[in-house]
Amino acid sequence: MQPTDAVLRAATTASPLPPVTLILGGARSGKSAYAERLLLGAVEPQARVLYVATAEALDTEMTARIRAHRDRRGARWQTIEEPRALAELLMRETRVERPALVDCLTLWVSNLMADGADVAAAADRLIAALPRLAGPVVFVANEVGLGIVPDNRLAREFRDHAGRLNQALAAAADCVVFVAAGLPLVLKNRP
Repeated sequence: MQPTDAVLRAATTASPLPPVTLILGGARSGKSAYAERLLLGAVEPQARVLYVATAEALDTEMTARIRAHRDRRGARWQTIEEPRALAELLMRETRVERPALVDCLTLWVSNLMADGADVAAAADRLIAALPRLAGPVVFVANEVGLGIVPDNRLAREFRDHAGRLNQALAAAADCVVFVAAGLPLVLKNRP
């Protein structure tokens, strides 16, 4: 059995999660559903898991999306909405017995940019917090660098911030999985 098989098995059977996992993929690639299965497969059937939502319900369409996602996840998920102070929340809320899912880092970058925040400093705080977290965390992020170069400055800055964050988190993570068409491809699996 190859070492990466353990990561794929975790999506369907109880097995411990590594401290930090990054799930990357495009929009509607199945990355969030894969991440949810990964967490549920790593805990006992009655155990609760933490869902850290970075999305904000700023319009009726996003409100409906958030409601549909909550309904789909069910009662085992404790949801905390945190659109900005991600490192601080994870330092407070992670637990060995309750793995956390952060969905998604790309929206987090967008939120920070909309506020005029220093995205690089926030990303540095997040990466610095990873070794100090009390329990495993799975991060979900869009891989936004596979398309054309955006035609405007704001979109290019967003793509650059998201790409740099993904690279830094992938370097720090124990496991990195790329999901395309619902299929996971393990890019990194540090035993």
